[in-house]
Amino acid sequence: AACLPAEPETGRKKLSSHGRKGAAKRRLGAAGGPAGRRPLGGEGGGGQQEPAGHDGNSKWLAPAKAKKTQPKGNHVELSSDGEVEEGSWEMEEEEDGSSDEMVDDYGASSSEEEELLPIEKAALKQKPDREGLSEEDSEDEEEEEEAEEASKQKMGQKEEEGPDLQLNLDIDEQFKLPTNEEIEKEDILFISEPPDLHVIHQRIQGNMEVLQDFGVKREEGRSRQEYLALLRRDMAAYYSYSDFLLAKLMDIFPLPELVKFLEANEVPRPITIRTNTLKTRRRDLAQALINRGVNLDPLGKWSKTGLVIYDSTVPIGATPEYLAGHYMLQGASSLLPVMALAPQENERILDMCCAPGGKTSYIAQLMKNTGMILANDSSAERLRSVVGNLHRLGVTNTVVSNCDGRQFPKVLGGFDRVLLDAPCSGTGVISKDPAVKTNKDEMDILRCAHLQKELILSAIDSVNAASETGGYIVYCTCSIMVEENEWVVDYALKKRNVRLVATGLDFGKEGFTRFKDRRFHPSLKSTRRFYPHTHNMDGFFIAKFKKFSNAIPQARKDEGPAVEAAAPSAVPDTVMEPLPKKKKLEGSKAEEEQKLPQPALKKKRSLQAQRRPLKA
Repeated sequence: AACLPAEPETGRKKLSSHGRKGAAKRRLGAAGGPAGRRPLGGEGGGGQQEPAGHDGNSKWLAPAKAKKTQPKGNHVELSSDGEVEEGSWEMEEEEDGSSDEMVDDYGASSSEEEELLPIEKAALKQKPDREGLSEEDSEDEEEEEEAEEASKQKMGQKEEEGPDLQLNLDIDEQFKLPTNEEIEKEDILFISEPPDLHVIHQRIQGNMEVLQDFGVKREEGRSRQEYLALLRRDMAAYYSYSDFLLAKLMDIFPLPELVKFLEANEVPRPITIRTNTLKTRRRDLAQALINRGVNLDPLGKWSKTGLVIYDSTVPIGATPEYLAGHYMLQGASSLLPVMALAPQENERILDMCCAPGGKTSYIAQLMKNTGMILANDSSAERLRSVVGNLHRLGVTNTVVSNCDGRQFPKVLGGFDRVLLDAPCSGTGVISKDPAVKTNKDEMDILRCAHLQKELILSAIDSVNAASETGGYIVYCTCSIMVEENEWVVDYALKKRNVRLVATGLDFGKEGFTRFKDRRFHPSLKSTRRFYPHTHNMDGFFIAKFKKFSNAIPQARKDEGPAVEAAAPSAVPDTVMEPLPKKKKLEGSKAEEEQKLPQPALKKKRSLQAQRRPLKA
């Protein structure tokens, strides 16, 4: 039999339809009821307090009492004095002392007889232990009736949906891998019509349950690789990732964490701003924005300048405070590299890849516009936004340059600290750029890693190890790929006289010291990784170096191949480093000589033989 959902346990319970009828009958015949009950002054239904004995209905103003005896049945009847008897339950109730005419919810007289609905009878059978009943306002009673009707409709829907839901549960419990023929049919259907995401999602959940307890739930004769291949295929279809990128992510994250990461990439990160303390204080800025209808909070205990914006009635990038340079729109993860760099006043600092200028202006803010900052970027167009932001924020200690970062030790060196926010694949900011899901492949990752290795060596060479206050390099990317992070850092440790030090950030996950068949230096534990599903900010990687010698270590000839093999790069270092110019020239001369005819070649060689004694 269907039953109503259980009512919340409260001090006062609402009357059912049957209870209201009984109460109405008792009011009509209350003159001969039991006496001596104490009225509740000013409580109950809101009526005025009346002296005892003034109205026969005053006996129901007392709290209801129930006496439980041995139940004999579920028969419901009215006793001679109007009390409700259900089995052997005896309810003693006192109702509100109102002299108004008693009518039911629908405006009909209480003498009219109505049949109880089956659902109401079931409710009375399910709740024989109610201690008391108290009459509520007519509005509450109407709401109760509406709730009963709505619950009945919902129950009807649930009864209809019940078989389908049970079928789905059975499917989940008995998850089986589809055959190759079924997969081929799905692939053919995907071409003509979009896939059924609900079915794919159910299959992902069932597959993950089997993989988490593979020894017990796996299908006989099926390997773990088959389950993983199906899971990767389904996740790629459900979340719209390329097969290559999803395989990379499955290598980095455990399966439950992978789903959280993929889900977090579907949601945009919170809007955050950084207070420009060169012009204002965070407290004053927050109050000014609140007055303009902005809902905000401090970013966190780890930041003294950040604010997170929940919603706003005005555009955050066009307020008078923004135009006056009181704050900068900047992601929370972009604050962390500058905090790790910890610039000091009157230092010489290089920001090797500075566009659009958020980190550069934060460095100037921490230095209080003292010392000198060289803001460099290889893109002249991106430098326009850097210049505009520096002017708006009131930065006066920065020089802007447009150079290739790989040539920087020759351009200028001897810096106290260097910040390298290297170009990367952008796999940590998929929520901002969903195109990364499908437009990256193996060559893109290796190309980025090659450039990053060149830049990090240039950054290390630009730092003066003898600096009294500095000698630090901070390397960061907005990627979560190991090839662009730990592999590059481990390569720099082998190629230069540097060591890793603590970043000074008290949160974030440790970097990898081993990944698949690779083994990195144990000090990579001091690097930090940040994920959108864990820290609610863009994916980021940060490493901090301390340079202890300006000398560049030279590898021995016999140790060269071993070092090259140990370097964590899929592209050999001999390929990464440009060939000497002399070899290229010799090769070009040989090609030219081969193209010359024999008489001309003999004449050229004779002339060269005549010149040699003159040079000696």
